[in-house]
Amino acid sequence: MRAVIQVVKKAKLIANGQEYSNIEKGFVVLLGITNTDTEKDAEYIANKIAKLRVFEDENGKLNLALNNVNGSVLLVSNFTLYGSTKGTNRPDFINAAKPEISKPLYEKCVQILSTQVPTKTGVFGADMLIEMMADGPCTIIIDTEKN
Repeated sequence: MRAVIQVVKKAKLIANGQEYSNIEKGFVVLLGITNTDTEKDAEYIANKIAKLRVFEDENGKLNLALNNVNGSVLLVSNFTLYGSTKGTNRPDFINAAKPEISKPLYEKCVQILSTQVPTKTGVFGADMLIEMMADGPCTIIIDTEKN
């Protein structure tokens, strides 16, 4: 499982031409799921996202988590995070999990995150637009294959 976490001042997700969700301060998280991922990976990555300390404290140090700053998460499923361009310029997505595997694991991440921090979602499998104001910019990648 792979998460690209962008710290934002605000973000809005549009699906099917309509605003679907929005957050103020927090994270936009693009979540990629591969064929070998399990519920254990979902638990690990959701807990890591909730506890990630990348907001500045009173001394300007990246020391605060979402709960310390009243932040939220906008969690968006993104199979393209497992695209491979090895040997080609056109990515293949062989390593991205099919929906019957990825959707339940995505929903598990949403469930776990929701118990810890305010969490909004995208529309699984939909074509979405995300408007965001990146903060920093501060971007973190978490990959369960390397934990």
